[in-house]
Amino acid sequence: MHQLAAQWIVELLGDRNIPFLICGGLAAKGYGSERDLNDIDLFVPGEHFSSVVQAGQEFVSKAAAHRQEEGWDLTYVQFKYEGIKVEVGNANGPRIFDLGSQTWIPLNIDFSRYKTMHLLGLDLPLMLKEDLVRYKSALSRPVDIEDIRAIGESA
Repeated sequence: MHQLAAQWIVELLGDRNIPFLICGGLAAKGYGSERDLNDIDLFVPGEHFSSVVQAGQEFVSKAAAHRQEEGWDLTYVQFKYEGIKVEVGNANGPRIFDLGSQTWIPLNIDFSRYKTMHLLGLDLPLMLKEDLVRYKSALSRPVDIEDIRAIGESA
């Protein structure tokens, strides 16, 4: 099912020439994490965010809005495709909560920093390993620590 959802969002973005960057568990999987995927997380440039929301309208399960939850402070939309959550973040100004310093820090999404990897039957632009580990280290939720450990072991 994750493959169908990934295919759907990649086609939706590709048809509109919208760049994107895979982060979260799917990116961690590309670097060696073997835990089950909860969802598919990615970012798009801010200027394309509303057209993504529009294009995927019939699959919206959480309306596009600015939210602060689970260590994240960002604008995102959640789609549900074939039962799989696909969360698309607006790359303009997201912040994460740094557990160590107990402060909100900017999460700089740089679309020029990626590694293309073949996952779920697709060639996907993954956030670079060091960028992924940096933000997961700051968040330090149990799932992030598990990913970092797995990524380190596969390095």
